[in-house]
Amino acid sequence: MKIAIIYSSVTGNTKDLVEEISKECHKKFQHVDIFPIQQFTFSFLDFYDVIVIGTYTWGNGDIPKEMVPLFEELNKQERKRLVTGIAGTGDRFYPHFCGAVDRFKDLLHAKTNLAVTLKVELLLQETDKVKCKQFVELVWKRLEEQVLLKK
Repeated sequence: MKIAIIYSSVTGNTKDLVEEISKECHKKFQHVDIFPIQQFTFSFLDFYDVIVIGTYTWGNGDIPKEMVPLFEELNKQERKRLVTGIAGTGDRFYPHFCGAVDRFKDLLHAKTNLAVTLKVELLLQETDKVKCKQFVELVWKRLEEQVLLKK
């Protein structure tokens, strides 16, 4: 089973989050690829069983501009067989904490087989590492369900 983790990070918080998720993914998946958004080609979407998106939130709950093309591409068609997860970092100081995560969550729920969402306050903490493990467990479980449905 192949998983791609696509992310954007400015301060390094989201990069740390997806690296922790990646560590947990390596325990379950045969093939794990991590792509900064600038290195991801949309045609790759068809080559993976699972896509995990990692994003920070910009401004007042907005998706970062570099993530908008991915959002728009995923909105173009349904991919109900594609298992997805969304994880992101944010600051509770702002009125829309992890608003980009929420926007991706709504889209992925409608267009893909969304397994799980994870929001992290700023820097990755030890308690968040437990949440990352649970995140990957839920993605894996959803993928297993998907495989069983194919049979």
